[in-house]
Amino acid sequence: MNGPAAEHGAAEHGAAMEHEAVDLARRLVRLDTRAGGERPAADLVAGVLDAAGFRVRVDEPVAGRANLIARYGPGTPAITFTGHLDTVPAREREWSFDPMSGEIRGGRLLGRGASDMKAGVAAQVAAAVRHAREHPEATGPQLVFTFGEETGCDGAALLDPSRLVPAELLVVAEPTGNSLVLGHKGALWLRLTARGVSAHGSRPELGRNAIAALAGAALRVHGHEGWPESPTHGRATVNVGTFHSGAQPNLVPDHAEMCLDIRTVPGFGSDEAVAEIARLCGPDIAIERVLDLPGVATDPGVPGLGDALEALVPGSSARPPAYATYFTDASVLRDLLGGPAVVVYGPGDPEQAHVTDESCSVANIVECAGALHRLLRSRT
Repeated sequence: MNGPAAEHGAAEHGAAMEHEAVDLARRLVRLDTRAGGERPAADLVAGVLDAAGFRVRVDEPVAGRANLIARYGPGTPAITFTGHLDTVPAREREWSFDPMSGEIRGGRLLGRGASDMKAGVAAQVAAAVRHAREHPEATGPQLVFTFGEETGCDGAALLDPSRLVPAELLVVAEPTGNSLVLGHKGALWLRLTARGVSAHGSRPELGRNAIAALAGAALRVHGHEGWPESPTHGRATVNVGTFHSGAQPNLVPDHAEMCLDIRTVPGFGSDEAVAEIARLCGPDIAIERVLDLPGVATDPGVPGLGDALEALVPGSSARPPAYATYFTDASVLRDLLGGPAVVVYGPGDPEQAHVTDESCSVANIVECAGALHRLLRSRT
């Protein structure tokens, strides 16, 4: 079908996609998936995809927590869309509206996960469904939605590799404000422990204070300014995130523990980071790796990638590539999918991730769904 009728049909599909993207984003935000309980969100998405003819599988390897894999069409999909269904916690008393609101106010979707990253998941689903409607005989994208990304890609790590098919391109819907990001830093979480000797608080000279030992190490790490810098990913960073010790004031603590969040960059990976932390802390501080996720760096010169980037954001080939500070499920999925090029692209505002009164631009959701549909159409 060509001419005005075809154009009218495409416009109708486009309007339906825009409505469905925003509506699904609102429904997802209204589901409480703060640090768990993702199964209802997976079931909601599964219902939408199943109704559109996708083959959908939902797995629940941990009670109440679910991953989803879906595909459409006869062939092997070249593109995989992915996003996570969990959100970080939100304390209601600190918000000016209900974190599970899902309300639209002033052109923005309100609620925890609006930007990070339920709007991105909704845009991916809407684009995939529209593509299936317009090209019922074509192969659509593979969709992979996970639980527990915020706590270290827990759901992605439990995916059954035999359920996945390799991809040429992996699109991650993390919040980028609809800008293109070609990778991100790695994440290394370390647990550092100091051992002391207990004694009565009135005779501290008879003990050895573990807090004092570990606090000194924390200050040395915190004050260190010589972290390496990558020309693409920026400077490596280290944050002293937690510190726990002591039972009561009149007892010399014999154990102290802190956790570090280290963001690694090309040329300064996890092994180099552990060695530097050990040097700063000294031999009396024990170091244990809690999480070790590699960084992602997609070469913009990968054959065919330029066309994909142009489909998403026209004119992008003239801009230098950008890389994110946060980690994504791509750290795990890239190997499971056979090493595809990775593009991070989503409608959420990066500055809104994890903040109180989180929101997302509705116009960005619509724009993102349209761009993802262009990408799929360019590969049909």
